[in-house]
Amino acid sequence: MASSFVNDRRSRRPAEVTPVGAVIRARRADDPVGQNAGRSRNAVRGVRVPRPVDSGRISEHGFLADGRSAALVDRHGSVNWWCPARFDSPSVFGRILDDRAGHFTIAPEGDDVRVTRSYLDDTLVLRTVFHTGTGSVAVTDALALEPGARGHDIGLRSPRVLARLVEGLSGEVPVRVEFVPRFEYGRVTAYLTRSDGVIDARAGACRLSLRSDVPLACRHGDAVGRATVRAGDTLRLTLGYAPTYGGDDPALPDADRVVADAVAGWRSWADLHDYRGHYRDQVRLSAMVVQGMTYQPSGAVVAAATTSLPERLGGDRNYDYRYVWVRDFSLTLQALWRSACPDEADRQFSWVARAMGRIDDGRVPIMYGVEGERDLTEHTLDHLRGYADSRPVLVGNDAWKQRQNDVLGEILDAAWLMRHYLDPMSPDVRHLLCALADQAVRAWHLPDSGMWETRDAERHYLSSKVQCWTALDRAVRFGPRLGDPADIRRWARARDEVRAAVLERGWNDRLGAYTGAFDSDRLDASVLLMPLVGFLPADDPRMRSTIDVVERGLSRDGVLRRWDGDPAGFVICSFWLASCLALAGEQERAARLFEQLAGRVNDLGLYAEQIDQTTGEQLGNFPQAFSHIGLINAAGLLTDVAERRHEVSADRPHLVATGAEVVATSTRAVPTGTGPTEGAR
Repeated sequence: MASSFVNDRRSRRPAEVTPVGAVIRARRADDPVGQNAGRSRNAVRGVRVPRPVDSGRISEHGFLADGRSAALVDRHGSVNWWCPARFDSPSVFGRILDDRAGHFTIAPEGDDVRVTRSYLDDTLVLRTVFHTGTGSVAVTDALALEPGARGHDIGLRSPRVLARLVEGLSGEVPVRVEFVPRFEYGRVTAYLTRSDGVIDARAGACRLSLRSDVPLACRHGDAVGRATVRAGDTLRLTLGYAPTYGGDDPALPDADRVVADAVAGWRSWADLHDYRGHYRDQVRLSAMVVQGMTYQPSGAVVAAATTSLPERLGGDRNYDYRYVWVRDFSLTLQALWRSACPDEADRQFSWVARAMGRIDDGRVPIMYGVEGERDLTEHTLDHLRGYADSRPVLVGNDAWKQRQNDVLGEILDAAWLMRHYLDPMSPDVRHLLCALADQAVRAWHLPDSGMWETRDAERHYLSSKVQCWTALDRAVRFGPRLGDPADIRRWARARDEVRAAVLERGWNDRLGAYTGAFDSDRLDASVLLMPLVGFLPADDPRMRSTIDVVERGLSRDGVLRRWDGDPAGFVICSFWLASCLALAGEQERAARLFEQLAGRVNDLGLYAEQIDQTTGEQLGNFPQAFSHIGLINAAGLLTDVAERRHEVSADRPHLVATGAEVVATSTRAVPTGTGPTEGAR
């Protein structure tokens, strides 16, 4: 691992649970006089970045996670999304997709309210402060972790509980509570019953139980109440989920303890992952977001917490992202290494190997459910209007049926990154990697749906060809650990054929750039992966021209679209551009672009998938793991370049960052039948 990545397992904080008030007011070791008490290290600060953009309702949400599911809470105190069973289960609150699909709101009465919010230091525990004309009140929200779980064990057995604490800070504030559960994505209104101070909501396969210090009146499936919160008051609301049949009643632990334990749990995880490179605050938060998007029982990282948030308002590109894409795999592993999370990287690789099973000649699945499910057949929820009237609302994702040849390179590149963890290589892993390399030999000349998952005709996408080259290159690098001499010669020969075809048919003389597909005149940001996987150095004349042409043709205010006609800028592509500029020797431009992109987060430091180039609004599913992965990898690469771990020269091997290490990748073709073996630099 590179020197800027430290995995210090000695906790800096005691593991015991402290009272929630002490948690919120606790001083950090690096803030001995308490000047930053109550402020969040997870907010973007301490770095020269522009002010965060107030980019619309998607970006107005905060993100809560418990290792199994996620909830979204908006600036107005409304829980607008929660699928408590697991990430891809039906929602019990779905207001983000339709006002009638359920919510759980705690907010001051009246309209004259100013809101500030942040995550508590090194946690995904959200604190929202409402400032009114009569006083101030804070709402602290957390999804519960298993009591006492710490470090890498957080989220494995979370009890599926949402805790909400209301604290009076000054004056007195009238507050309203609205508990409006709607099960099965808003299809089902539950019966509400009250017993021993607990409100039960039951319907079909789902059950919620709510304990509230605020008296609530039940009517027509809703529970509503009001209270006046004075300075020093604390009101507690605990909401638990359980299946109706075959399980225990919903857990209803004390809300104070849930919050305090969640703070201790998240901080214990953060203590194990101490990234020391540039843009430390942003990387640490992004790593925590990726951890929050991880389904802990399996180790799988979902692409996003939501379904059907649109890429364009009123448009129909509204997909379900609550699944696991192999496409993201190598970049996710790199990000986990970058942010000093080797245990999580190891779990990721193990999970994919288990999910794929035995791969021989069959098509490689490109995505899975969080426990390895393959059939993710898509269907439409016609009863929902969709976010901002953007239909359809979809559950499932038919991309699972596609051929995407780039996944071959993603897996073998990830295996190369993890090669020291794969030593000795098990027979199952060797068979898998050999089968994937053999598939790259057979598949590289075939059209596919590409990494952007086009749903029309298949094409000869350049990024897919480059990733087939990556698969074969990494297989050759493994050498005798992976194949016999005949295999290595065959893989090397195919690798050289792919390279020659890409250099000839991917280049467009008129544009002066590599384009998105063979013999095409369409620019595509995916070609920026070419230097990042070591196919070409960034300062190769044609690659350098491509970077400039793509930036001029697809970028606006630092946000890069995937292709001409893409409705909005794609966050990770923008970070690829920053990385390519750094590798090409333009470190100052790369740093300026990174800082500009870092300023595009919401006020909590979160990204959606895309950013509207005109309005600055965040679009697409939220939060988006790919966007945060892009930030982590770009920050690490810029750190490497700044510390001169990269020397970029057209006449020598190209040094390209792969994960936490710097892998020497020759830009010259290795003669057929030879190639660097394990450990080559």
